[in-house]
Amino acid sequence: MLKEPRPGRVKTRLGREIGMVGAAWWFRQQIARACRELDDPRWQLVLAVAPDRAGLMSRMFPPHLPRVAQGQGDLGARMARLLRNAPPGPAAIVGGDVPGVRRAHVARAFAMLGRRDAVFGPADDGGYWLVGLKRGRAVPATLFDDVRWSSADALEDSIRSLGGLRHGLIDQLRDVDGAADMCALTPKAPQTIGLKR
Repeated sequence: MLKEPRPGRVKTRLGREIGMVGAAWWFRQQIARACRELDDPRWQLVLAVAPDRAGLMSRMFPPHLPRVAQGQGDLGARMARLLRNAPPGPAAIVGGDVPGVRRAHVARAFAMLGRRDAVFGPADDGGYWLVGLKRGRAVPATLFDDVRWSSADALEDSIRSLGGLRHGLIDQLRDVDGAADMCALTPKAPQTIGLKR
């Protein structure tokens, strides 16, 4: 799931800290890196874009990847619609703002769906960077109902909305909401230790 990386429209919390142009630039670079990393012959990578019309026509996304519009509604309504409308078989949604995501993480999510009905990739802040469904049966009508988005309860609420489907968890990664998240992802320079002679 991606938003078109325009200043003031994406990563606004980060933008309030580093500037809207800087936040949009970071997100544009992150999208390009994530698309390169996650494009893999083991699955079909489709960009779910917003806003719908601008996202479908945008030159800011890799042109070789298929796109679908996210549509209207809150985050939960858009994710549930994407999962319901995906081609037959297991499907997973990955957030666009997770610098640490690799092909191996997505492969683990699909492997988990061989044993469970649903899978989540927890984020450090109580949310999640990936959600997937086996889709062997109907997607629950309650999926993502009453989720407290952008809170420490988002993962717990989403699990509750599964209505009894068996779920599993894979790797915990950090998504980038603010400057502190970016700093936490930046490797620290080695410390210089002073030695007495």
